[in-house]
Amino acid sequence: MATIPQVMTSFTDSAATALQLIASLDPGLLAIVGRSLSVSATACAIACVLGLAFGAWLGVARFAGRAALLTVLNTFLAVPSVVVGLVVYLLLSRSGPLGFLGWLFTFKAMVLAQAILVLPVVTALTRQAVEDAEGTHGEQLRSLGAKPFVRSLLLAWDERYALLTVMIASFGRAVSEVGAVMIVGGNIEGFTRVMTTAIALETSKGDLPLALGLGLILLGVVLFLNVMISLVRRWRERQEVRGSREVPAPVLEIST
Repeated sequence: MATIPQVMTSFTDSAATALQLIASLDPGLLAIVGRSLSVSATACAIACVLGLAFGAWLGVARFAGRAALLTVLNTFLAVPSVVVGLVVYLLLSRSGPLGFLGWLFTFKAMVLAQAILVLPVVTALTRQAVEDAEGTHGEQLRSLGAKPFVRSLLLAWDERYALLTVMIASFGRAVSEVGAVMIVGGNIEGFTRVMTTAIALETSKGDLPLALGLGLILLGVVLFLNVMISLVRRWRERQEVRGSREVPAPVLEIST
């Protein structure tokens, strides 16, 4: 049984080697990081285009069955990533309806899985932001004759800073995902191996320095995204304060 000093020594040696890999810009490590960021960025771009549009419309539209649709949407927020990966795998398999595409175990399959996983998050958060704005400014826009589609666009633009935060958060959700891309990508070295799947594989193989190095980079990416979200929120608060200061105070006329 390993003693505590031995465990600490092993961890220290692994951490030192991991930092050396990062500092030396190891080609294998950079290839995995680059592929991971490319998959997540592409998936988020697709999910944000669809999710922002549908979520903004859903925030102002009122129709029969809307409550049921929102319930389904909120349910998809809690769907495990491995379930999404399984569904995409079945769709893209040779016997599946999309098998003719030949996407299974490719970059495209991982993008599709992550896009499906992130889409409900973007849609739900966008819907909430636009619906809150609708409650504040919707009556004024309706009095001006704005239809639901136009109102959704105007309110989405008004909440652009909040929606920017949504997009950043969705990228963080995608880049830290492991289950779905493991199933549909196959974790093939040089083709579909990304940071999360590589960490799982290298840890099981005992290659702790590479796994730890990728883990440190992944933590750095998540930290950077959280800093960006914080900066966007502060920027939004400053813009709101500046806008309120620029509004002229009402002039009271006193009749004698």
